[in-house]
Amino acid sequence: MKIFLSHSSKYGQQNGSAVFVFITLLAIMMILVTANSKALFSLDQDIKRVEQRQIERLNASQTNTTSVAESPAMPESK
Repeated sequence: MKIFLSHSSKYGQQNGSAVFVFITLLAIMMILVTANSKALFSLDQDIKRVEQRQIERLNASQTNTTSVAESPAMPESK
């Protein structure tokens, strides 16, 4: 009766390397997710800043338009 240890150890090495590859890919995916979430947060902050500037610009232009429209006095006709 012969026992082939080399055959079973070969499968053990393959299973170990598959686990290593899986953990490595999982780590790379987690790094990408973290980088993407940081980029998304940064873009969200940029959009909020641009939106705030637009609101300030539009409010300033409405104030200027209102004061200009009220300024000219029209003579009353009799």
